[in-house]
Amino acid sequence: MKAHDGMYIGGEWRPAATTDVIEVVNPADEQVIDAVPAGTARDVDAAVRAARAAFPGWKATAPADRAARIAALAGALAARRDEIAATVTAELGSPLPFAEMVSADLPAGVTASYAELLKGYEFSERVGNSVVHHEPVGVVGAITPWNYPLHQITAKVVPALAAGCTVVLKPAEDTPLVAQLFAEAVHEAGFPAGVFNLVTGLGAVAGQALVEHDGVDLVSFTGSTAVGKGIAATAAASVKRVALELGGKSANVILPGAGLERAVKAGVANVMANSGQTCSAWTRMLVDADRYDEAVELAAKAVAKYVPGDPAQPGTRLGPLVNGKQRDRVRGYIERGVAEGARLVAGGPEAPDGLTTGYYVRPTVFADVTPDMTIAQEEIFGPVVSIIRYADEAEALEIANGTVYGLAGAVWCDDEEKAVAFARRMETGQVDINGGRFNPSAPFGGWKQSGVGRELGAHGLAEFLQTKSLQF
Repeated sequence: MKAHDGMYIGGEWRPAATTDVIEVVNPADEQVIDAVPAGTARDVDAAVRAARAAFPGWKATAPADRAARIAALAGALAARRDEIAATVTAELGSPLPFAEMVSADLPAGVTASYAELLKGYEFSERVGNSVVHHEPVGVVGAITPWNYPLHQITAKVVPALAAGCTVVLKPAEDTPLVAQLFAEAVHEAGFPAGVFNLVTGLGAVAGQALVEHDGVDLVSFTGSTAVGKGIAATAAASVKRVALELGGKSANVILPGAGLERAVKAGVANVMANSGQTCSAWTRMLVDADRYDEAVELAAKAVAKYVPGDPAQPGTRLGPLVNGKQRDRVRGYIERGVAEGARLVAGGPEAPDGLTTGYYVRPTVFADVTPDMTIAQEEIFGPVVSIIRYADEAEALEIANGTVYGLAGAVWCDDEEKAVAFARRMETGQVDINGGRFNPSAPFGGWKQSGVGRELGAHGLAEFLQTKSLQF
């Protein structure tokens, strides 16, 4: 696709306030493939003003009419499936089949789900002698990450629109092209001018301006915990609401009696997906002492099937990381793991064979990892699995809960009741039982330093509503 040289504000593409641009680089070959405007505070202000002007009309729009526009948006996204997938592969490096499924099909499905949800959603309820109304919070500033660029856009923007809010989106600077495709789809779907606005730019400039703007009522951010803390502090100055989906260090707990081969294979696949660039990835694999050595062998065998390569080529299962900074960061964590005494079972910090160009990292498995090691505590955001031994179920739970994060996790056991009991004691927002599938209608979000608030489904819609009680 050819990038727009302006911002989508007030229902049209407008020239940016500056001629500065952000180059978009293909992480597979390090070549510049396009450029987008580097938005400033002036662009953000124009977008917020447009959203503020459009808010009264969109708030007053009947839910059925909002649903019709959202259904049209789902159709527009579905019609662009091939273009969306190819764009995400080019700017992020996701293997094409993965991009088709997760960056094209899933966002269209999530969008359609909100059109359906609106059909029966109750925006008021009777409570004794009161009627409680659930009303849109106002103008939403959405700041989205690069790792699942369109899914994260739809997970924020679509429920906000369904709630009756208007939106200013600031996408990640690494993956702005698919955000422009989304803006085109919004335009095709016939949303009123100003209901949705797009400003591309750097987080420290455009993102910061959006968080600070007095015309923004709620900031929804997905990204690192460190940046999320800064956003929360800035938003507090004007008592803005925040929704934060942050980091993770999720535990994949394999209890005694579980089918070991299936659990290990699924666990490795989970971390290798999207080159490990997933906040909810099960990066800590916990195995009982009796079967630990077998699990390590199975993990080494499983990871060997993930050979890094060009994500645009058929058969590639592991693409590059998004940029050079991220590649170097992940390699640094691998070196740290070795230095702290973890046993390297597969992979390592060196460039993969034959791939001296592109931001590639060897898929890596560590054994003999202890819970206090850096690689067991900090979010690496790369294709790195740490296998940790536990003596009994009590220790497994202590290790699983022993980080500042609490976003996701997994439990495997041949006794489902036992697995559920263990999962209920995990301090995390979402747990998959014996390979349970991702449910885009269930709430997604974290405990502890993994975030505040929830996305997806009815809980995701409620995030953008505020209550008003009328007493009779």
